[in-house]
Amino acid sequence: MPVPTDRVTVTIHATDPLGRAGVVSHLRDQPTVEVLPRLPERDGLAPAAVAVMLVDRIDEHSAAELREVLRGGEQRVVLVARELREPELLSVVEFGVRAIVWRHQATEDRLVKAVRQAAHGECVMPPDLIGRVLGQVNRLRRSEKAAACQGAATPPLFGLAPRETDVLRLVAEGLDTRQIADKLAYSERTVKNVLHGLMTRLRLNNRAHAVAYAMREGYI
Repeated sequence: MPVPTDRVTVTIHATDPLGRAGVVSHLRDQPTVEVLPRLPERDGLAPAAVAVMLVDRIDEHSAAELREVLRGGEQRVVLVARELREPELLSVVEFGVRAIVWRHQATEDRLVKAVRQAAHGECVMPPDLIGRVLGQVNRLRRSEKAAACQGAATPPLFGLAPRETDVLRLVAEGLDTRQIADKLAYSERTVKNVLHGLMTRLRLNNRAHAVAYAMREGYI
């Protein structure tokens, strides 16, 4: 049988050596996939077409690695995850992950199919996740419409609006609500509404959590 000429190059990202070995064993003998060593071993060479990331869930470390992999915009990512909560799921969608496969469903055939679909620009997601994403997006859309009806500026679906960033930057500097209002020429009620809106939209627990999110994502 001839070797396909459209083999998809892949790098594997996993902190768990056993998990990484399992993914490699699924892919290394596939005629349509070529597993490459990870950077920096490949410094100076073109990146692989697809990066397969194996995680239990999205935490601070895995989110940072995911952003790093996606930074150049040249690789498509297949995320193999054990679980994803709604805030994590929305972050993954925002990052630009092309395919999600549940770890317990990551058979050889399913993983190869996800890699090839991602390489060709297709989005792959388990059916149960599609419903969760659509439900969350619809809730956020309704929140935006309600805010617009009240005359508030519509925030972005993901991330932070400019005035949210301004408020959080001052929170990070230790200013209280009244001081922030004075600094930005807002009413105290507006400052409280801005903070409440972004914490509700992004499922953040409190002001400290919101500041940590903004710093981690590079807004402040």
